[in-house]
Amino acid sequence: MTGLNNIAVQTRDRELVITRVFDAPRDLVFEVWSEPKHLTNWWGPNDFTLSFCELDFREGGGYRFCMRSPEGEDDWVWGTYREIVEPERIVFTWDREDLNGNPRSGSVVTITFEAFEEKTGFALRQGIFEFADDCTEHHGSWSQCLDRLAHYIEKA
Repeated sequence: MTGLNNIAVQTRDRELVITRVFDAPRDLVFEVWSEPKHLTNWWGPNDFTLSFCELDFREGGGYRFCMRSPEGEDDWVWGTYREIVEPERIVFTWDREDLNGNPRSGSVVTITFEAFEEKTGFALRQGIFEFADDCTEHHGSWSQCLDRLAHYIEKA
């Protein structure tokens, strides 16, 4: 199945690293990270929807997403794009609030896309987290999100 093989996850020193190989061209994998029309179809953990998606996909631009759980709870995330090198790399800040609306500590996400013929080597690095539990929580959420991305790419 696309993107579900060749998965590696590493958590250490409050930093998360996830690598995969997606069975799709790099340009396509990059594109689905950069346009709301794609993001709304796969972003978030299993059974979540992206009920709000706003982004200004350029260096210095920002994004703001609302992931809605199956129970109807909203999880807001936002940040700024620090670096965009199409179709190789995206770096952005990651800020969020808890279910009570209180800000949680932020981190930086770096995503790289490497072309391997018609496949894409993918790496996500996020950190440094304030607490190890945040790293563990993000590992589960990102893994589900990337599974959804793999299924979405299969259909694209």
